[in-house]
Amino acid sequence: MANGGPVEHGYPHLETVRAAVTALYRRLSYDTVRTFSVSVAPADVAFCDTDDLHLGAQRVARELVRHYRLPDARLIVGFREMTHAANVELAAGPEYFVELNDRFRTHRRDIGAALAHEVAHVYLHRLDLSFPGTRENEILTDTVATYLGAGWLLLDAFREDGASSQKLGYLTPEEFGYVLAKRAVVFGEDPSVWFTSAQAYTAYTKGLALARRDGEQPPLCSAGWVGRRRYARDRRYAQEHSVPDGGRHEVPYSFSPAEHGSLRVAFPCPTCHQRIRVPVRGRVRARCGLCRTVLECDT
Repeated sequence: MANGGPVEHGYPHLETVRAAVTALYRRLSYDTVRTFSVSVAPADVAFCDTDDLHLGAQRVARELVRHYRLPDARLIVGFREMTHAANVELAAGPEYFVELNDRFRTHRRDIGAALAHEVAHVYLHRLDLSFPGTRENEILTDTVATYLGAGWLLLDAFREDGASSQKLGYLTPEEFGYVLAKRAVVFGEDPSVWFTSAQAYTAYTKGLALARRDGEQPPLCSAGWVGRRRYARDRRYAQEHSVPDGGRHEVPYSFSPAEHGSLRVAFPCPTCHQRIRVPVRGRVRARCGLCRTVLECDT
């Protein structure tokens, strides 16, 4: 997470951002993403100058671990001189060592923003979700943190005037605003009331305008022949299996191998709702990669 220097604006990483949102839904499922309907509250990550530096940093880290639903993860936060804003050591866990730039000793209001990015690294590490290349992976991390309700802190850390500037994260301010707007559309949430930075609010409004233009685009405008055929097939299937009274189909926990052959089936973890995939081969024992819950099921 770089800070300082001129701030890049616009949407240079927009394609990667959209790919990151798609990858998040494919890995978690729609229902799991919906469990992040509430963003991190400003009061939960507030940091006063009178708070103890290390105890306060640990408190904010615990709150972000709770938000990402990583119950057995423990973050140990330290400070040292470094080029980047923060760094995390992605080990096997459950302890993860996070180092913050020494500048946060006197800029404590932004500690929550730095930790939001680093805890998102731990979350993606547990999910085994990554993009090739360091920069693309950092963009994925910023996007996931923002879409799951913690990244508004990163945009709020953006401040710029005629004499100085500060930005945390690898996305531009407008790209942060775009992802926040996409989240706002899904969850009916208005993050603009939490911003303490006027520049962050301006960037959010620009991102919101682009997100609204996305919603005005015709469906499948850029899809090829295969994508259009798949959409038509899925739409017919949805119409044939719709529930007239507005109810929902429940996904069964047991499947017939004769019907599904060598397929793998998926079901939500009862603890954290992470989607677990197992092969269809009778009774199996599986461990959730996110919360480490062990369960047995008949497939």
